[in-house]
Amino acid sequence: MGDKRKFSTLKLAIIGLMAAMVFIATNFKIDIPTPLGKTMLHFGNVMCILSGLLFGPLIGGLSSGFGSAMFDLFDPTFAPEAWITFILKFVMSYIAGYIAHSNGRNGENKMFNTIAAIVGAISYVILYITKTFIMNYLIIGDKLEAVIAVTITKATVSSVNAIIAVIASLALALAIRPALKAAGIFRKI
Repeated sequence: MGDKRKFSTLKLAIIGLMAAMVFIATNFKIDIPTPLGKTMLHFGNVMCILSGLLFGPLIGGLSSGFGSAMFDLFDPTFAPEAWITFILKFVMSYIAGYIAHSNGRNGENKMFNTIAAIVGAISYVILYITKTFIMNYLIIGDKLEAVIAVTITKATVSSVNAIIAVIASLALALAIRPALKAAGIFRKI
């Protein structure tokens, strides 16, 4: 029987490993400059959703939040918002993990995993666009027309990221879950 402590050594190792995967995947990016700052097309959200699908809401959320915040801390453009990124990515993965793992499904129901990935990705896009609008219009005080233009650009890129994340995370979960299950990882966490 596995160790059921809230944060066993195995759980901490999984959080660290998946956070590293989120960080690395986010580095595979295409920067897109906008008039009010940059945005990017990246693969970090794939790992964020995958974390939730495989390991549930808490482990997935923490992995996603830490890995994404770490990425932000290494880029002076994003560093001031690392705490916001932690929250947004945590929520995305938490939602995906919650849907995939609730009611005893344990991330093994393909239909609910698909729903989980889609809802997690959409929730992130909504949160990110809301953050973009609030930061640029209400806090920075940019003109509404400029904020709308940047928000539309970032919404478009985020939507593409979301589609990629849903498709790739579902494919990876199908490929990886059997090996993790055979190794007894899920019984131990």
